[in-house]
Amino acid sequence: MDYSGKKALVMGLGLHGGGLESARFLLKRGASVTVTDLRDEKTLMPSIEQLDKACAGMGKQPVRYILGTHRIEDFEDADIIIKNPGVRPDSPYLKVSKQIETDISLFLSESPARLFAVTGTKGKSGTVSALHWILSKDRKAGKSFLGGNITVSPLTFLDELTKEDDVTLELSSFQLGDLKSKILKPAAAVLTSIMHDHLDRYASMAEYIDDKRNIYRGQDSSCITVAGNDEWGKSFRAESKGRSLVWNGDGVPKDGISGGWIDDDGRGLARLYNWEGVSEETAELVPQKTIIPGSHQKINMLCAALAAYGLGISAKTISGALSTFPGIEHRLELFYESKGIRFYNDSAATIPEAAAACIEALSSLAALSMQSGLVLVTGGTDKNLDFSPAARAAKNAKAVILLAGTGSEKLIPLLKDTGVSYNGPFDNLDDAVRCALEKAVSGDCVALSPGCASFGMFLNEFDRGNKWKDTVLRLS
Repeated sequence: MDYSGKKALVMGLGLHGGGLESARFLLKRGASVTVTDLRDEKTLMPSIEQLDKACAGMGKQPVRYILGTHRIEDFEDADIIIKNPGVRPDSPYLKVSKQIETDISLFLSESPARLFAVTGTKGKSGTVSALHWILSKDRKAGKSFLGGNITVSPLTFLDELTKEDDVTLELSSFQLGDLKSKILKPAAAVLTSIMHDHLDRYASMAEYIDDKRNIYRGQDSSCITVAGNDEWGKSFRAESKGRSLVWNGDGVPKDGISGGWIDDDGRGLARLYNWEGVSEETAELVPQKTIIPGSHQKINMLCAALAAYGLGISAKTISGALSTFPGIEHRLELFYESKGIRFYNDSAATIPEAAAACIEALSSLAALSMQSGLVLVTGGTDKNLDFSPAARAAKNAKAVILLAGTGSEKLIPLLKDTGVSYNGPFDNLDDAVRCALEKAVSGDCVALSPGCASFGMFLNEFDRGNKWKDTVLRLS
């Protein structure tokens, strides 16, 4: 698409690439670009330097920056606004805008590739990464690409795509909400676990879920929709026009219902039915032994496997790929071992249920390997959530260390009620890591699994995870 002569305003340059790549995209297509961001030049300097370098490389006029503020006149004057997904849709600046896009909508307008899309509350990143891993192993032609909410803007690889390629996108509820008037038609749409989240932004769970539903609303009978067997999952599968596949954490789907489940041996199995109700043989998609621990990780891999299997990739290819899947950064990431202590980064656990899943996985791992136990670093900023799942699970940790924040303030009385002692809250990472090192002995796991948002002490969950790893390596 040609944007020559258009005045484009990028609202939120950010540090993850969405704003940066949107600006690059528009510059290449002839637009004049202004960037506005509430953060200052010092904070945004890594992105500013990259964008200025891109301008010079293309021989384009420098980008105009309006930092530390937004000005209504800039929005009124622009022909097109590129919105950061973190900006609330009721922003007064957006109300005066002529045309609103995002990096995802810009991508979808031009991509020729087959699309896989994944959303949910937790498990999105693990599922998209496992799916991309499978698709990378199943190449007769073309390549597999991964982007979206996983901090890689798909605009980074748009210009190299062909119709032979596959693209897997992780899409948050915010990103999907921005696509309500856009065309999103994934060949496979996957909805992972749905839990309470972002109730500081949405008025209700129903409103939050409604944005999730956009992932399949553009599908037709040539597509598939993979969703769970809970109340929300049943509604997704009933509403979607795509072929429905169910994922079950345990229990075989009823006869006539296509889908997969985790059996008693920890294998991910699947059975598909054709439109006449005749079933295929049961196939093993997820092997019993995988590199990454945790029953929730097996479910993520099953979700990914069903998307691939439903579109014709062989069970042998899928199972073989998942046997070597290494997991991803910030999700139960084993990043260091010293003096017999294993250190994990689970910074992407941003809700209490995710922290509980981490505790379960690592406590079980410790028991199986006769290790001493789990030293848990948790807490942070609240998103108007219920912390009782994390408090109940914390009984399985040998030590609990809290990071300062409104979420920890809600967690403390729950820990007291369940008889769990804690250390902190600490308002800096050095003190929290020193405390963890004092508590841990050979054979222990030490894990950061906050169950909270990162705001306050950190820029975002990825900054939190990186600083956790850096601090552990520096102090241990």
